[in-house]
Amino acid sequence: MSERPNGLTYAQAGVSIDAGNELVERIKPLAKSTRRAGSEPSLGGFGALFDLRAAGYADPLLVTTTDGVGTKLKVAIETGLHGTVGVDLVGMCVNDLLAQGAEPLMFLDYYATGKLDVDAAASVVAGIAEGCRQAGCALVGGETAEMPGMYAEGDYDMAGFCVGAVDRDKVLPRLGDQRPGDVLVALGSSGPHSNGYSLIRRIVERSGLAWDAPAPFAHGRTMAEALLEPTRIYIRSVLPQLKAGRVKGVAHITGGGLIENPPRAIAEGLVPRFDWNAWALPPVFNWLQQAGGVAEHEMRRTFNCGVGLVLIVAPEDLPAVLEGLIAAGEEAFVAGELAPAT
Repeated sequence: MSERPNGLTYAQAGVSIDAGNELVERIKPLAKSTRRAGSEPSLGGFGALFDLRAAGYADPLLVTTTDGVGTKLKVAIETGLHGTVGVDLVGMCVNDLLAQGAEPLMFLDYYATGKLDVDAAASVVAGIAEGCRQAGCALVGGETAEMPGMYAEGDYDMAGFCVGAVDRDKVLPRLGDQRPGDVLVALGSSGPHSNGYSLIRRIVERSGLAWDAPAPFAHGRTMAEALLEPTRIYIRSVLPQLKAGRVKGVAHITGGGLIENPPRAIAEGLVPRFDWNAWALPPVFNWLQQAGGVAEHEMRRTFNCGVGLVLIVAPEDLPAVLEGLIAAGEEAFVAGELAPAT
C-alpha cells in the first residue's frame, strides 16, 4: 500500500501508539509481581487463562464483579496524587467477592483518557498491582484507551473487573441458616473508601480548605492525602473465616452505606439492628458531618461511617471469629444483631 504525501497519522489525530507501548513495558513487572497459584500473568496477549484445579478448588463456581472509583478520581487528578486510587479500584471489586464467599483469582482494569500521560497511568497501575498483592489475586491484563475529545485535559476514568471462585458448599449468603440473635460483626474501615466523594468534594469546597491544606481530622496530612487513603482490602483476614464456615453472610459497605447494604446479605423476615453506640465515629466522618451539616440518617446512607464490612455470625462462632480477625490485624467488634422484621 503506497503512502500519500500529506496523509494523516494516528499520532496527529491525538493517539500515541508509542506511548501505549511504553506503558505496557512499564507495567509488565507490576503484573508479574502479582503471580499466584493457577495464573501466570503475561501482558500482551488477547486473553488470560486460569487453572482452577491448581488453585485448589474441587467443585468451584465462578463469581465476577466490576466497579470503579467514582469521583474520588477527581481528587487524584486535581492534586497529581495518583498512587493509591488503583488500590481503591481493586478493593471495591474484591471486597464484593467476599459477599458471595469467593476468593479473588484474577483482575483486569480498563483505563481511559483523552491523552495518555504515561507517568500518571503507570502510577495508577502500580496502585492496582499493590491492591492485587493485598488481595492475593493476579493482575492478568487490561485495556488502555486513548480517546481525544472524550475527556478534558488531564482527566481519566477507570473500571475494574475481578473473577473469583468459591466451592459450591461455601456460597454466601446462607440465608436459610440465619436466625434472630445472629451477631453483626463490624470491621473497621480506613476512611470513606470510595463512596460519597461527590458530597465530600462539595463539603471540602464549602469549607474553603485547599487540597494541600492541613487536614483538621488527620494530623500531619494534607486534605488530599487524608481523603485519598485507599480502600481497606479484607481478603486475607476474612477469607479464612469463610472457608471455616463460620460466617453466614457478608455485607460490603459501599454506596448506600450502613442503611442500604446490610439488607442485601440478610434473609427475608430479618433485619439488622445496629447498636449505633458500639463504636465512635472516626474523625474524618465527624468533620464531614459538622463541616457539611449532614444529617445523621444521610451520613449512614451515604458513608460507611467507619465500618467497611459486616459479617453475620452465629453467637457460638463469635469468639473464634473475633479472635481470628483481630489476630489478622483487623479492628473487629460487635455492632448489633439480627432481629425479626416487624
